[in-house]
Amino acid sequence: MVYEGNELIGFLFKTFAIVLFSGILVLSFVPVRIKPFVSIFSVFLVSLITGFIAVKCFTTGSVELIINGGSFFGDIPLRIDALSAWFILIINFTSFTGVLYGAGYLKPSFIHPSFVTFHWSLYLVFQASMVAVTMVQHSIVFIISWEIMSLSSFLLVLFDYTNPKVLKAGINYLVQMHLSVVFLTVAFIWVYFKTGTFDFQGIGLFFNSNANIWLFLIFFAGFGLKAGFIGLHTWLPQAHPAAPSHISGVMSGVIVKMGIYGIFRIIAGLKTDYLILGEIVLILSLLTGLFGIMNAAVHRDFKKMLAYCTIENIGIIGVGIGLGLIGIGKGQSMLCFLGFGGALLHVLNHSLFKSLLFFSAGSVYRQTHTRDMDKLGGLIGKMPKTAGLFLTGAIAIGGIPPLNGFISEFLIYCGILTGINSSGIAQITLMIIAFAGMSIIGGISLLTFTKTFGTLFLGTPRQKIKHHPEEVPLMMLLPQYLIVIAMVSIAFFPGFYVELAGSVLNGFTYQGINLNIGDLHGYMTVMKNISLASVIFLSVIILVFILRRILIKGTEQKIASTWGCGYLAPNVRMQYTGKSFSKSFGKLLNFMLIEKKGYKEISRNETFPQSRKYRSFYLDIIETKVIDPGISLISRFINLFQFIQNGKIQAYVIYGIVFILAIFIGTVLNLWH
Repeated sequence: MVYEGNELIGFLFKTFAIVLFSGILVLSFVPVRIKPFVSIFSVFLVSLITGFIAVKCFTTGSVELIINGGSFFGDIPLRIDALSAWFILIINFTSFTGVLYGAGYLKPSFIHPSFVTFHWSLYLVFQASMVAVTMVQHSIVFIISWEIMSLSSFLLVLFDYTNPKVLKAGINYLVQMHLSVVFLTVAFIWVYFKTGTFDFQGIGLFFNSNANIWLFLIFFAGFGLKAGFIGLHTWLPQAHPAAPSHISGVMSGVIVKMGIYGIFRIIAGLKTDYLILGEIVLILSLLTGLFGIMNAAVHRDFKKMLAYCTIENIGIIGVGIGLGLIGIGKGQSMLCFLGFGGALLHVLNHSLFKSLLFFSAGSVYRQTHTRDMDKLGGLIGKMPKTAGLFLTGAIAIGGIPPLNGFISEFLIYCGILTGINSSGIAQITLMIIAFAGMSIIGGISLLTFTKTFGTLFLGTPRQKIKHHPEEVPLMMLLPQYLIVIAMVSIAFFPGFYVELAGSVLNGFTYQGINLNIGDLHGYMTVMKNISLASVIFLSVIILVFILRRILIKGTEQKIASTWGCGYLAPNVRMQYTGKSFSKSFGKLLNFMLIEKKGYKEISRNETFPQSRKYRSFYLDIIETKVIDPGISLISRFINLFQFIQNGKIQAYVIYGIVFILAIFIGTVLNLWH
């Protein structure tokens, strides 16, 4: 292959490939205890090289490089614009924190060396394929990169491949990712037959001369499967809990964002149908956000809860995208900027606080060997640093100031309010519904994480577990501290990140839209004042506790149990559990949140009944009521033709003869053309 373009960029791409293959090669020969550090170094170098290219895009403009792919591929364009750069930086940061955490999370001494090599080699391929997806703008090579990304993440999910549940989750993920490939392939082929090019610029040419809505919806289905929009989400609550926590953090933090990247890339080529597409995306995203957080509120598997929260946040990002599309359709630059800008910032924010939450949850799982929050409690005394990190992530994901989640959600809320001020009763009604939906999502999010943090870290252990939890090592805490630093930087310096998002958006060509970051001055002032007030409020609380500690120092202190309603022998079963915390909410929405119970009823002739165990869990209504019956119907239809494969050699010979005769007769009668 021959590079044509900037010599420095060509050199960096060659170095990127050399580092990737060298890292995989070295992993095969070094001792098992060294393999994680080789992975860390390789991920760091890849992040440094591709990160340099991304930063160069923000400072000097887009980078384009043409690879001569021979007679089959032709010219393969690698274009790194501000949109690509934004996602590359997010991918690299999350991949680096993930490999740091994974080095501490895994215990190589209990894993076969060849399996450790395989796992970390896949991780390097996983990072490189995600970066490649944001760079490549050639349909065939893009699909290949997309497929490598899906296959490598599938194999990473199957870390505990001997567990049937993990195997089922992995296969389910693989099947749905191939459905994504089918949609994308159909869309790209359609573009090729209409324009005669595999270059992504052909998408814009297609939109110039054809209806935009149908091709966009096909692309949206393909990318939406990766992102996890409602109806396309069912792989996500299974794959995230099944994967090791460092993989869960990276998958939730960035792999679902590859779907968002694809949607933004297609939006860049749109020419018409902005308004109708914006309304479709906005409504679908509101349903996604509500569906995700409602399910998160009732689940007691804390990794599955976090997986449903990922669906919720994809919904919030989608709301921003919908607002941006409506802004273009209405010719409102401020609505466009607040929507798209809020969505891009939430992509960054979610990658940070969700990876932090998955890493913290992974620390809990590693030390307790259970994901059932109803078996845990009082971990704040055993794992205070992990508790503090999880609480930080919980506050951020709830959109509470002064942390970073507030910044992006504030922009999206402002976008909704800007839309309400527009003309047209239909749009005003839609914006009011969107505002109400976002508010409900935020409220349920607070319920969800109050339940989770309280059940996991407060109170006392609800069941006796075999393992005695203690704080995780520094190798697992360090990447979480790095994430918190990044979160705080966004919270206290939002202007810098908003300007970066603005430079991404200004790289697009929108019809009749002129985006000016200076117009956001009023919004930025309000945002900073809210954050400042929150910091002052928290500082006052901390100061009160410090003064109290100083004042009572040296005085006699007596520690006793709190009032127990007159009951002098309390036990751990008297505490709230995750189930009791969300039971009323689950019953209120039992038409959507399907609870399945397991309990053997007491029979009449059972004079002295034995002790019984009660268990309950919630089912995904879309999977249970829509997808499973659909699959069952397809299976029954296919089974009607089982008689064809009957195991009789004579029948198979007859099939061959009939086929040959059909071809012969068709040829004689000139039926085949």
